[in-house]
Amino acid sequence: MTGWVRRWQQRQWRERSKAERVELYTVVSWYVSVWIFSLGWLLLPLVSGLGHRPGALALGVLLVLVSVLQCAASNRLTRLALDHYLGRARLPAGAHRVPAVLLGLALALVLALSALDAADPLTVRWAVAAVLLPFGLLYGLTVPVRGFLRRSAVLAVLVTGAVWLTDHDGVGLLATGLTAAFQAVFALIAFRAGAWTLSVLWEAERARETEARLAVAEERLRFGRDLHDVLGRNLSVISLKSELAVQLARRGRPEAVEQMIEVQRIAQESQREVRAVVRGYREADLGAELAGAQGVLAAAGIDCAVRAEAPGLPAEVQSALGWVVREATTNVLRHGDAGRCEVGLSVREGHVVLTVENDGVPDGPGGGGTGLAGLRERLAAVDGTLEAGVVGTGRNRFRLVADVPLTQVGGVTS
Repeated sequence: MTGWVRRWQQRQWRERSKAERVELYTVVSWYVSVWIFSLGWLLLPLVSGLGHRPGALALGVLLVLVSVLQCAASNRLTRLALDHYLGRARLPAGAHRVPAVLLGLALALVLALSALDAADPLTVRWAVAAVLLPFGLLYGLTVPVRGFLRRSAVLAVLVTGAVWLTDHDGVGLLATGLTAAFQAVFALIAFRAGAWTLSVLWEAERARETEARLAVAEERLRFGRDLHDVLGRNLSVISLKSELAVQLARRGRPEAVEQMIEVQRIAQESQREVRAVVRGYREADLGAELAGAQGVLAAAGIDCAVRAEAPGLPAEVQSALGWVVREATTNVLRHGDAGRCEVGLSVREGHVVLTVENDGVPDGPGGGGTGLAGLRERLAAVDGTLEAGVVGTGRNRFRLVADVPLTQVGGVTS
């Protein structure tokens, strides 16, 4: 049983995003709540408040069966109603037909219990609350709030009027009306408010995705602008000087050689400038990567603490460790479900040590993948090593450690 639960957790839970997990938890809680509240409000009063005559018992059994069908129909349509509320899909025509028929049948049985004096007034009121809940969940998610409240008020008046035909107690009638009204408010608070929370959560999720795409697009535009600034003028000069060299060569002028030498010089200069631009994108600045990691993880809802105590590192070491920070941040966001991440940078006995540890353990075994292999290659260029794996007594933390030996390091400050 435990193995099955773990496999389900890995397939159905860990592979989902945080927004998907919240939605799944919400929907499952709705499924369970309908059964608990509806059957609980119905069965508990019926046990003590139902008459012992054969007719009363038969009506009670029929009412319980109809209530079970109501809960099953509500569970079947809950996901469709939520998708309709979130704007993912349109609710099928006639989706309310079966739940409405079951509600009408359940109310008729409740009124029959009241008319035949087969149940006490308190049991009747609890039964009214029980049979209204499954339909209220679906209806509250698929119609506007004002329309829902208006129709709920009309239904409460009709139910109260029907009960009045068999029970003329003013206090009891008021309690019945308030019970029906309470169910409408309960459906809005318990279900529609949860759906609204999910809609806000998904809007925030889409906003983060849009922000990430805009950041990528902005980076591409900046890269294109830098290339244009570097190559635009030089290519124009190369074109003009090449054309001039052709004309001079046709006339047999020796200046054509000088122009081609100049073209060669400009082309070589352009190569160096392009390499410098690309190198700026390929090299990672350690300080910028540490600050960026803290900001990105915080935006993703992950508490990130950075402790850097190693100033004055050589440029090649900073670049290699900057790539480690970048890849580790990506892994924290992509794998596991981290709530906190700690990044430490310090110098120990002639070695600079970078540690990235988080509480989101990846699903697969640590230490593999092309990302970590690429980091090992980069660190090997500066004689560094990389270790990555699950740690902790409960093996519930993932740690990545990069170690680079130093020959000369600036002063260390805390």
